[in-house]
Amino acid sequence: MRIPPELAETLAVVVDEGSLDAAARRLHVTPSAVSQRIKTLEEELGRVVLVRSRPVRPTEAGAAIVRLARQSALLEHDALAALGVDEEGAALVSVPLAVNADSLATWFLEPLARLRERHPVVFELHRDDQDFTAGLLESGTVMGAVTSRATPVAGCRVSTLGVMRYEAVATPEYRARWLVDGVTAKALEAAPLVDFDRRDDLQSQWLTAQGADAASPPRSYVPASNDFASAIKLGLGWGLLPSFQSEAELADGRLVRLGGPPVDVPLYWQQWNLRSPLLDAIAVELVAEGRRVLAAMPPG
Repeated sequence: MRIPPELAETLAVVVDEGSLDAAARRLHVTPSAVSQRIKTLEEELGRVVLVRSRPVRPTEAGAAIVRLARQSALLEHDALAALGVDEEGAALVSVPLAVNADSLATWFLEPLARLRERHPVVFELHRDDQDFTAGLLESGTVMGAVTSRATPVAGCRVSTLGVMRYEAVATPEYRARWLVDGVTAKALEAAPLVDFDRRDDLQSQWLTAQGADAASPPRSYVPASNDFASAIKLGLGWGLLPSFQSEAELADGRLVRLGGPPVDVPLYWQQWNLRSPLLDAIAVELVAEGRRVLAAMPPG
């Protein structure tokens, strides 16, 4: 059995774009042509590769085909580079990566900019919680990911980045209003806090460590890293910020620490275990930057 490259590429584009109509526009063909290619692929494989939901999503078999299409595009880029094809005139290869919001807002983009100066590449970034980015690797959606998962995803290799350390902070005015008698469990259960979204459990972890009921406090949800930090700095509530986003304000008194132990989130870089000069260059740049700016991983 052979998988026609054009059909695999079409499936990957459909998954990327979310619908057959959007994929048709990108491929400059009709939606019926896209539908026929997917049907032909399914007939040749003898299995369904696409769930026609909104947006569409690949089946387990489809995810394997998408992964193949992405790997083929990457290897084609590497082969052209090895043949000495002029990189300035080469088509830009798109590399999908997954990253957690706080890394994206602080240290992740600078190494990508350096890579873009040296390679004909563009990046499609998928932002998700570090506990969930590994799933995007498993599905074939991305080629590499910043993740909290130390165990390699099947078919991937892993490198240690370091620890993102979070401290509980608030404005002095907020503390004077809501925590006037001290940062006690009772006061924390009534004091408003800021969560990133409903999957964010950092504030709940810290509350539990203080002996407070993590379900009690009223919450604001601000699902963007820089805006989340701004909400805390404007006094909407207390929250946990990495030093990247709080050190200046802590130094000049615009924020104060609420005490308690910091919350450390270990981060790792995982990528497909595919020997590709481009993917390896991306890993070298990102791992070096992560290790430079993040706290060292504790021993053991």
